[in-house]
Amino acid sequence: MSAIEQAIQHWEFARERTLATLKEIEELPDPFGVLGWQPSPGRAHICWQLMHIAVSEENFATIFLQNSEPGLPDLVSRFQRESTPDDLIHMPEEIRNTLSVTREHLLEAIRTFEGMDLSQLTAGRQERGWSIAKLLTVVSWHEAHHQGQAHYCLNSWKTAYK
Repeated sequence: MSAIEQAIQHWEFARERTLATLKEIEELPDPFGVLGWQPSPGRAHICWQLMHIAVSEENFATIFLQNSEPGLPDLVSRFQRESTPDDLIHMPEEIRNTLSVTREHLLEAIRTFEGMDLSQLTAGRQERGWSIAKLLTVVSWHEAHHQGQAHYCLNSWKTAYK
């Protein structure tokens, strides 16, 4: 199995956990309220965490791998790194669809590097010094990190409101 296919297996496992968290939220009486819940004022709500996973994968696919502009510009500007969470909360189905679309874009982009030297720097972010191999690792870590934050927020919401 190639390094790319092995990384994709890690991504799929992390996505299963993310979607399980989203499904748990959907089954609650007020999923919209839960998705908008913040652990404290100004902190990222669950919707932001999940949409951030999606738009980051869009950025990884386009900026990092294809040296192009990302799709979904309205969503990217709202949920990219260092953005400030706003009060516009997306419904679970929209979150799920965005995660699916951006993941497919990332898979298409990364598979173009199959059989290539993964130590080469990514096209769009040489200043970070990230190789393709490093990007494979970062993507694996990134979703797990933000899924964990979303899961923490969900557990905190349960403690406060259930």
